[in-house]
Amino acid sequence: MRILFISHSFNSLTQRLFVELRARGHEVSIELDIADSVSEEAVTTYQPDLIVAPFLKRAVPASIWQKHVCLIVHPGIVGDRGPSALDWAILNREPRWGVTVLQANAEMDAGDIWATAGFPMRTAMKSSLYRNEVTNAAVAAVLEAIAKFERGERPLPLAEAGDTQGQLRPLLRQEQRRIDWHNDDSATVLAKIHGADGFPGVVDSLFGAPCYLYDAHPATSAALAAVQGSAGDIVARRDEAVLRRTRDGGVWIGHARRAPGAEDLDKQLKLPVAVAFPAETAELPELAVPLQRADEEWGELRYREEGEVGYLSFDFYNGAMSTAQCRRLRDAVLEARQRPTRVLVLLGGEDFFSNGIHLNCIEAAAHRPDESAADESWHNINAMDDLALEILTANEQLTIAAMRGNAGAGGAFLALAADMVWAHEGVLLNPHYKNMGNLYGSEYWTYLLPRRVGEDQARAITQNRLPISATQAARQGLIDAAFGRDAGEFLQEVRRRATAFAQVDDYGERLAVKRERRSRDEAAKPLQAYRDEELARMRRNFYGFDPSYHVARYHFVHKMPHAWTPRHLAIHR
Repeated sequence: MRILFISHSFNSLTQRLFVELRARGHEVSIELDIADSVSEEAVTTYQPDLIVAPFLKRAVPASIWQKHVCLIVHPGIVGDRGPSALDWAILNREPRWGVTVLQANAEMDAGDIWATAGFPMRTAMKSSLYRNEVTNAAVAAVLEAIAKFERGERPLPLAEAGDTQGQLRPLLRQEQRRIDWHNDDSATVLAKIHGADGFPGVVDSLFGAPCYLYDAHPATSAALAAVQGSAGDIVARRDEAVLRRTRDGGVWIGHARRAPGAEDLDKQLKLPVAVAFPAETAELPELAVPLQRADEEWGELRYREEGEVGYLSFDFYNGAMSTAQCRRLRDAVLEARQRPTRVLVLLGGEDFFSNGIHLNCIEAAAHRPDESAADESWHNINAMDDLALEILTANEQLTIAAMRGNAGAGGAFLALAADMVWAHEGVLLNPHYKNMGNLYGSEYWTYLLPRRVGEDQARAITQNRLPISATQAARQGLIDAAFGRDAGEFLQEVRRRATAFAQVDDYGERLAVKRERRSRDEAAKPLQAYRDEELARMRRNFYGFDPSYHVARYHFVHKMPHAWTPRHLAIHR
């Protein structure tokens, strides 16, 4: 079928549905929801068999839904209505939630029901639930709805859905999200910040300055015992987060955004707390933790061993890796390389493996005295390259990149520095840089990508500008294997396969072959030569006359509304 997506943005859910439907033979074109007239023109031009709206912030115009079947993907259970569905579910600590596919009509979220899919809730940020449980349920429900549509079936009116638990809920406002640090317990504080993660954040203050809070994690009794303070006090720091006490414990707060109206633009960006409040954070006592520690003790980096296999995770918020984070991760890789293991598994984070350089931190540098976005971009990409080099030259072990979450730009190529790359079937890869103002990219991609897929395919992949599924990436040879329906199933199989690799009889021969290949490749063309060539192009991106990268980064970081749909998405254009 010819399917038109109308979506507020090409977000992770929209991307996943895009690759899933195209894999099943459907032709999919996308129009970003810019204005009613633009959407109407897209429908007239494309003449779709079906319209799907994966992610909207306003109603589909009647001129479209009255003439065409339009499926709305709503992140709520049957009967749920309103713009804050997932927010309310988290705040109310619902044990189960779901996704419902509705047919658009005159009343928001009240159309006839085509399909629904449910899932158990877990204690997690809204953004994490959306990228995982909500996205998986949405894929299942949309595929079911399309199958019914193709068979000529009709949707079920909401009035005939029986005893539904869902209900109409209003927009969840800041008054209902507000934290009472003296009376709210830690679970309530976490639920409030988790339910507002991504957008809009929770209005509060840090160090006396009004701001929005994001990225919260529970604190352990061991961490709390190490510092003194009362409910509401900010008492310690770790990585780039701060520890704030509650009435019965405490939470780590990783990111903040100064309230609108702040004089400096960099203070209106969502940033690691230590970057948003550098002087104040530096005065706090540091509660550092070793790489190997108890599972419940929060930290961005973690290492554990199971027999002869080492597992290194790096859970950076939204997958963005700043200069400081890259350097800390490089040190962790060096430490892991010195351990007496045979296999080193790089797990990335639960939601993202990596998305490359930290554009928000780079943008913040543009507005600070004696710093520049170009300089910070240069520092960040060099730190990424240093990290990739440590993985590439890890000749003491076999290395595996196991992607539990999506990867994009430099983060996708960072994974290729490992000997083997695995991902679960729901992972999306965006192995290209060009959407960010025609960046050339580095991370040794000009060495890593062609040796896997060949020069022609490497050129096609980096010019594509579209997401690809892990299954498609495995078929292309970009990664070695895609298995497991979700992250949990994937991780179990990773452990089994990694243990098997550590125990093979010919382990020594495999390691020797790896070292021999690296020596042969180095003799043909040194890694430094690849890096120099890439960075020469990146220097022009950062410091040259063409401002495309800086303009694209500014628009991305400040979430500027789209003026048009990019042509690689809108094939009807």
